[in-house]
This record gives sequence, C-alpha cells and structure tokens, in this order.
Amino acid sequence: MVEGVVIPAGERSGVTGSGGRRGPDSTGQFGALGLHLADPRVEASVLGLLEQVENELRSSVASADPLVTEAARHLLEAGGKRFRPLLVALGAQFGDPADARVVPAAVVMELTHLATLYHDDVMDEAAVRRGAPSANSRWTNSVAILVGDYLFARAADLSAELGPEAVRLQARTFARLVHGQIAETVGPRDADPVAHYLHVIAEKTGSLIATSTRFGGLFAGASAEHTEALAGYGETIGMAFQLSDDLLDIASESGQSGKTPGTDLREGVPTLPVLYALASDDSDAASVRLREILATGALVDDALHAEALGLLRESPALKRARETVRGYAEDARARLAPLPANPARHALESLCDYIADRTS
Repeated sequence: MVEGVVIPAGERSGVTGSGGRRGPDSTGQFGALGLHLADPRVEASVLGLLEQVENELRSSVASADPLVTEAARHLLEAGGKRFRPLLVALGAQFGDPADARVVPAAVVMELTHLATLYHDDVMDEAAVRRGAPSANSRWTNSVAILVGDYLFARAADLSAELGPEAVRLQARTFARLVHGQIAETVGPRDADPVAHYLHVIAEKTGSLIATSTRFGGLFAGASAEHTEALAGYGETIGMAFQLSDDLLDIASESGQSGKTPGTDLREGVPTLPVLYALASDDSDAASVRLREILATGALVDDALHAEALGLLRESPALKRARETVRGYAEDARARLAPLPANPARHALESLCDYIADRTS
C-alpha cells in the first residue's frame, strides 16, 4: 500500500516526517509532501492536530502485555509520513478542525493503515519495513498477524466512541481492503489485467485514503456536499499516488520511490507500465523485445533486468502510464470543485500538481 512520499533524510522531523525547515529552496513544513499551506493559521491547525494524533497513537497501541505493546509500537516508531492523518486534518479545515472527534478519527485511520502493513509484510515475506526489520522477521509471522489484528481491534474500539457512522465507515473500508488483497492474491483470472490492477489499487489504497478525507469533513461538521467531495478526492488522489510510485520505480535514478529503481521488475511485480507494455501490440523491435523479457516474470538476471529497465524507460508504455497518473491527478482536482477556494483546498490542489509533476 502506498506509503506517501519519501522524505529526504535531512528533512525529517516532527510528526509528519516532512521537516520544518525553511530555506531558499524550501516550500515550508509540508513542501516535501508536495503540499503548500500558504496560510499560517491553517498550517498551525494541521500541525497541532498531527501532534495530538502522534500522542494518541502511542497511547492507543499500549497493552497490558509488554510484548504486544512493543510489537504494536514497532512500526509506529519506525516512522512514516502520517499521510492519512494529514488528510483527515486537511479535510477538517472545511468544518471546525477543533472538534474533539477529529483527532480520534485520524488515529482510527492510521491504526487501520498500520494494521494492514503488518499483514502485508507477512504475505510478502518482507524482511524490512520503513528501514527497520519487519515485525514478522523480528518476532514471527504469527505474532505479526496477531498484532495487526490487535491494531484493527483498537481502531474499531475508537470508531465505536465516534458513533455508529464511524463504525460503519471503518468496517466498510476494512472490507474493501480485504477484497483488494484477495483480488491481488488470486490474480485477474478472466479479467483484463490492467482493469484488475486498477481495481486492486482502488480497494487497497484508494479506499482508506477516501475514508481519511471523509472522516476529516464528517467529524469536523462539514456539509454533506463538502464531505462527499473530500471523499471523492481522497479516492482518486490515492490512486494517483500509488500509480506514481509504480512509475518512479522505473523512471527514477535516485530511489525516489523509497526502493532501488527496478525493484518491482526484479521481483516480478506487474505494475502499470509493465502491464501496458505486455498488452501492447506495437511491432517495433524494442517493444517486441521488451514483451519477450517481461513475459519471463521476475528478472533476477542482472543483464536482463538492466535491459528491460532501459527499454521500459523509453517505451510508449511508460508514456501511457504517465498519462494515466496525470488523468487521476486531474480527476482528483476536479472532485474539489464544490469546496470553497480556501487555503486547505489550495493545499489539496497542490498535491495534485506534485503527483503529476513527480512522474513527468
């Protein structure tokens, strides 16, 4: 699942991980996330909410069992951008961000996200998460799964305190997450591979980000129209973020995506540019050769991996994938139309610009 934007190590600080430095080339506290908060009052409100979220997260995962507490705090303390709480905080700017329900709503979203990471690492047999040993490699698969379950339970408990609507929305989001994971696990079956892949991303990534922006509006008392607009924005910006990470894995020379470039290729993960390349009927020699290599699956051979990466970077498939990302980013911007043109909306729009530009 999408982790947000990788922040340069020298800029990490505070609860967002986005740094607080201002320099001649800086855009402020949220610049590394592609967000631009021009209004100091809104920036202070968002930062204040995120600081409260961070404190509540630590207390929320505490357990009477020291092992559960240690394992549950493992990924929490490893870092992360708190992207979902950030979107809750921004969504709350369209109502009353001081509403006491906003912080627990953001905590629910982050706990749900963290729980999925514990489960994902077991399914992926991952050894590292956020630069630290994964919970499954440190304790065992069984402990990691159970800790993920515990975090889901804590999220459900907090949702209950917010009321029936929060419980319903969190449960439906959880159901979408599970459906997405099942779809990814079993594969496209008879479905079009590209359509199947986009469906998986919508269920696994878009769903939770959509609920994050919805929670922000809902629990800050925003109007129904504004809350729906925020949810639509969250769904599409989540899609755009995940797909842009796919592109960065291929196009980046510097590991912008948080992984060594070409990691997905080496592991045989069929991301959007690869799926477009495989579905292509272009008859030029480069396209034919690229399809031949990709059809073999995981590219563990260094020479084949380097050849495929080079061909993909120059392929029509990558250009088409870039157009798809830009389309989702523009769709997300359009979803904001019902919202007032205030600094919070401008910040959400700046995120659309960032995603479109980071993969150009």
